Amino acid sequence: MSKKMTRAVIALILILQVFAVVPFALAGSAACENRVNNTFKKLLECVTVDGVRAHQAALQAIADANNGIRTSGTPGYDASVAYAEQVFRAAGYNVTVQSFQFQTFISLSPSVLEQVSPAPAGPLDNIIMAYSGSGDVTAAITALAAPPADATPGCEATDFAGFPAGNIALIRRGACTFALKATNAHNAGATGVVIYNNIAGPLNGTLSATFTLNIGVTGVTQALGQQLAATPGLVMRLKTDTFRGIATTYNVLAESTSGDPNNVVMAGAHLDSVNAGPGINDNGSGSAAILEVAEQMAKIKPRNKVRFALWGAEESGLVGSTYYVNSLSQAERDKIALYLNFDMVGSPNHVFFIYDGDDSDAVGAPAGPGGSAEIEKTFERYFNSVGLPFKGTDFSGRSDYGPFIAVGIPSGGLFTGAEGIKTADEVALWGGTAGQQYDPCYHLACDTYNNVNLFALDVNSDAIAYSVLQYAMNTEDVNGQKGKGNFQLTPGNSEEHQASQ
Repeated sequence: MSKKMTRAVIALILILQVFAVVPFALAGSAACENRVNNTFKKLLECVTVDGVRAHQAALQAIADANNGIRTSGTPGYDASVAYAEQVFRAAGYNVTVQSFQFQTFISLSPSVLEQVSPAPAGPLDNIIMAYSGSGDVTAAITALAAPPADATPGCEATDFAGFPAGNIALIRRGACTFALKATNAHNAGATGVVIYNNIAGPLNGTLSATFTLNIGVTGVTQALGQQLAATPGLVMRLKTDTFRGIATTYNVLAESTSGDPNNVVMAGAHLDSVNAGPGINDNGSGSAAILEVAEQMAKIKPRNKVRFALWGAEESGLVGSTYYVNSLSQAERDKIALYLNFDMVGSPNHVFFIYDGDDSDAVGAPAGPGGSAEIEKTFERYFNSVGLPFKGTDFSGRSDYGPFIAVGIPSGGLFTGAEGIKTADEVALWGGTAGQQYDPCYHLACDTYNNVNLFALDVNSDAIAYSVLQYAMNTEDVNGQKGKGNFQLTPGNSEEHQASQ
């Protein structure tokens, strides 16, 4: 059986299973099934949170049938690809499933961090770092000096002077990569590494796809790390059981059958989860919203070619989107007017972040390529139209806009927060809980179907629809390509503009 046929069979089985337990709310009203959603009003009426949730339920069902994960390189991810491919095809898009190879990391069993002595002995909460090696060691803990005694703990080989070979290193986060800290510890004779956070909350770390040392590395909270560092005579067991190797995975690309092929509007989200859980907010929220918007836009004939993308191996370092961009010729890149990115758009303790295309806050990452500021304004226009506050966030390089920005393609998008801590000022704007992560289940097993703020997901799904439809019809503000019609709303103008049918 061909790979294409295999994916089709998997998709059919999944759809039958999902619709057996999920109400057919994703279809929206009968009017939405039949009409052309060629105005903002029509499209936003038909893009519903129930529709997005139906796709999230499908992704959760896939994870449940595949050891609780949808990690690239695993059957759970392959089934997610098959599902998305079938949804796009059923909606009438031209679909390409692009395969590529990457260095994968899979945790074969839960990591164990256990206090052996002094009493009380017992297991401690920890999160294995992606690309950790395997090991099962019981040894004394040696804590490295931490700020203010050392502003860069573990970042220099000299930090390990006199380190007792055979011990487990306890190191504070900060100032350099986790991989460098672990490498320096290994070279000093450490048999395991525990890194503790420098802010409140758990530490979800990634070493590097190029990290090949066979040493277990795990992360713990700031509070636990400080407690361990202050415990004399501490002996601990650290067990990690991992696989690192080359795997094949996929991007899913769905393109409108009409529209100017020389002026392509792209909207994307990553489809994969981490090893720890099903990833229904990260990033079943963005990918489900993309599927819902694509379905509701299926009957529209856009002025510009629209290309939806669901990326593989984002959690392994933006591998899928990087592969895609690098596979394009310069002429093909030049045809892409802009890229919109949607990664985590329903965080439980949400904020409404818009990527800061013009670097208006003058801190952190610089402005995006020319046109990115105008994309930011488009999102701002939507939030202003519904009377909701928003805030800029840097292009930090942590999501799939990164490869597009790197080659000069204007970019923008939405984000509701990950492991960052919500401030009192943000609570005043959006509600929620100060001092808690935006997503308390970020990169954890509890990132399930229930780990979503429905209000945030609903608002952002509409914002996604608004932005994609806007640029499907007119990219004049970004690149001067007006197209056949004027599909532009000015702030405060509620006039609806009709697209071609």
